[in-house]
Amino acid sequence: MTDPGLTRRRALTGATVVGVGVPLLAACGGDSDSGTATDPAASSSSPGATPTTSESTSASPSESAAADALTTTADVPQGGGTIFADQKVVVTQPTAGEFKCFSAICTHQGCVVSGVADGTINCACHGSSFSIEDGSVQGGPASSALDEVPISVDGDAISLS
Repeated sequence: MTDPGLTRRRALTGATVVGVGVPLLAACGGDSDSGTATDPAASSSSPGATPTTSESTSASPSESAAADALTTTADVPQGGGTIFADQKVVVTQPTAGEFKCFSAICTHQGCVVSGVADGTINCACHGSSFSIEDGSVQGGPASSALDEVPISVDGDAISLS
């Protein structure tokens, strides 16, 4: 049988395979500390994820802290946490009154983590999980912990430091 060469059908089939295959292969790389992929399901903001700003210059320090707050202590469940996809952080409350903040970027492939449940910060992209207490890996494929992010708690306002 003779080879008809490059036909329109073969060209379209090849373009389709490349268009579908390349993004899938990109999602299957190794660990990375600086990824850019995001989980579309986690891209929506959590309640309170957009910081407020104050136009007033005469605000007291505590009013200013509240205006610049990322969230409030009441918005972070004890034994759980809240993800702020826009700021790429997750704030947790491992025990009553103790607040921690970690990068919300999974150390495996750079997806934004998708949820906090049962004492872990979870990434839906490939199933990695991290401790709400110290960001350590609780389940792979990630092999390194989430970076801790400094925060300050002033009254009931939690702000990025």
